[in-house]
Amino acid sequence: MTYLITFHTYGTWLHGHDKGSVDNEHNQIDTPRLPPSPPRMSNERALMKNRAIKLNPEHRFVVDATIREVCNYPKWKLHALSVRSTHVHVVVSAKHAPERVMSDLKAYCTRRMREARVLDAATEPWSHHGSTRYVDTDNSFARAKAYVNDEQGEPLEMTPPLGWKR
Repeated sequence: MTYLITFHTYGTWLHGHDKGSVDNEHNQIDTPRLPPSPPRMSNERALMKNRAIKLNPEHRFVVDATIREVCNYPKWKLHALSVRSTHVHVVVSAKHAPERVMSDLKAYCTRRMREARVLDAATEPWSHHGSTRYVDTDNSFARAKAYVNDEQGEPLEMTPPLGWKR
């Protein structure tokens, strides 16, 4: 199976966001997102355990390198990858469920950022869950790859952390 997986950094896309959001009652494919709600967003922000996380050039380098490494190891096929400051998009084929793929990617990226000493042990960098969409036609595959490769804006700077050895 092939999936378009998107996950955000912690605190950067809260319920009530001006571009909409998805919660447990509003999470079906092809249904509207929740409408913007400044009061809900303010409430979500007040519940945050730490500050919002934005990936800097070193974080982005580690996340990019790690996803490429992880997709090679279990023989997943990476088709497209875009690591942004507040989110990550991946088009990947794998024999596992998309939730497991996303969970594994987030876990390995967190571990590698900590090993590279660009993320402290107390900081959780990712939001809960993310988006896992099946890419099951030639058209949806082409569209997902174009979205990730061509529609995310200019490439962002990536810098290897001091002492990076992978």
